[in-house]
Amino acid sequence: MVVAVSSLLSPGCGDSPSSPSQSTARVRIVFQGSTTRRPDLPPSALACADGAGQTHIHPSWRSFAATPLQPVPSDRYEITLDDVPVNTRVSFRINDQNFSDENPTGAVTRNVFANDVRLVQNTTTPGNGDEPGYALSVTASGTIRQ
Repeated sequence: MVVAVSSLLSPGCGDSPSSPSQSTARVRIVFQGSTTRRPDLPPSALACADGAGQTHIHPSWRSFAATPLQPVPSDRYEITLDDVPVNTRVSFRINDQNFSDENPTGAVTRNVFANDVRLVQNTTTPGNGDEPGYALSVTASGTIRQ
């Protein structure tokens, strides 16, 4: 009896337990902004600018862990993410020192593109409280939907 029950519960020879596989797509994120600190930041924003550190992204599908963006001097930052879940609403936030006078954490609220589609700030993300961010979904072919 034990053998009969265990054979029903275990996969057959050569079979593997079924697990849903999530397909992913490649998304290129571009933030158009100066790669050097703005000289006109007010003194009240300097602590935030120092705290923001290197310009970085916090993607939801990576548990909002910080990932640095690559500067492309002198006018933008970029990153290509190969693991964005397909047909799933995801979100992310970008933090940049030059936005410290507009947002107390340096969260970016404009000049962000995903696969060449201009994004609008349309969600909040966890951080130091709720911080402005972007939400989108991507198809397997890389089409962005906001």
